[in-house]
Amino acid sequence: MNNEIALKYIESNNHIGIKAGTERDTFLEIWMVIVEDRIFARSWGFAERSWYNTFVKNPVGEIQCGDEIFKIKAEIPADENGLMEKINDAYLSKYTSTEHNKKYAVRIIEEAHIEKTMEFILL
Repeated sequence: MNNEIALKYIESNNHIGIKAGTERDTFLEIWMVIVEDRIFARSWGFAERSWYNTFVKNPVGEIQCGDEIFKIKAEIPADENGLMEKINDAYLSKYTSTEHNKKYAVRIIEEAHIEKTMEFILL
C-alpha cells in the first residue's frame, strides 16, 4: 500500500524531495520517474557533494512524497532489456509539457546524465 502511495505521488508530481545518506537535514527536490513500477532519478549536476555521490558512498536515504516520508535504498541499475531507453522515454514523457522543463528533459537523456542514473528501492 505504501509503495502505491509513493509511486502515484512520483508519477503525478514533478519535484520529489530526497535526502541522501544520513547527514543531510533537509530534502532536496529533484526529478524522478517511474518505469515498470520502479523509481529512478538522474543527477543533473556533477558536484562531488551531490546526492548521487552521497548514495554511492552510503545507499540509505529518504524520499518525501507530500506529507509521507519513505525510507529508501539507492542502487545503480544495470541496463537490462533497454532500461535506460525506457527511463529516457519516461523523462521525455513527464517533463516536456512546458518549454522551461523541455530544455532540461532533452539534456537529462544525454550520456553524461544516463551514467548518473540511480534507482530508489522503498524499504
